[in-house]
Amino acid sequence: MVEIAAGRIHIVDDDESVRDSLKFLLRLYGFEVDLHASCRDFAADFDGGRGCLLLDQHMPGMTGVEFVEGHRALLRHLPVLMMSANMEAETRDRALRAGVAGFLDKPVDTGRLLDELRRLLGGPA
Repeated sequence: MVEIAAGRIHIVDDDESVRDSLKFLLRLYGFEVDLHASCRDFAADFDGGRGCLLLDQHMPGMTGVEFVEGHRALLRHLPVLMMSANMEAETRDRALRAGVAGFLDKPVDTGRLLDELRRLLGGPA
């Protein structure tokens, strides 16, 4: 088992199968995981605690980057990893300017996800 600093992982993705598979994977590594089908659901439930947000870019109603841009105060202490199967360079640049800490390609590579969580949550290298 990989040692990673404690923290709740919030997964926001409109695809239930993506949410469920990421939850299963992250729970194997000892994370507490909250699932949200939309940015609105996450914003209503988030308690301000320590952790990381795994945020899908392409969702109905509001994209991931639009959410980050519009909710900087809510996310100020929560690192954001944005996920997408196809992210344009312009969108990536916009997300970086909004404060996104990293990007994951879908389907998400387990090793890369764990590396990013180690980096953002302060776990061992």
